Amino acid sequence: MIENEDNTISELLADITTMIGDFPKALKRRAALVQATGKDPDLVGKLINAADTMRDSGNLYITWARHFAALAEGNTDARSDEDETEDFDV
Repeated sequence: MIENEDNTISELLADITTMIGDFPKALKRRAALVQATGKDPDLVGKLINAADTMRDSGNLYITWARHFAALAEGNTDARSDEDETEDFDV
């Protein structure tokens, strides 16, 4: 039962990591499309800033999620010494 729950937590963490990484990339792609059409330069800037903000927030979120996943697996000494800042490079 516990092993099954560990697998669930690991799978969810992997899914969340993928989605959080993909979101800022999608915002940047949309910004590029808007820029290519020449429609709204203000929107382009807002989308790029949003992508950067979401990437940075995502890095923080994933760091905490990994910490809590480690705790859930019984690692009571869980801490994150890893640098997550490059995980979602867009």
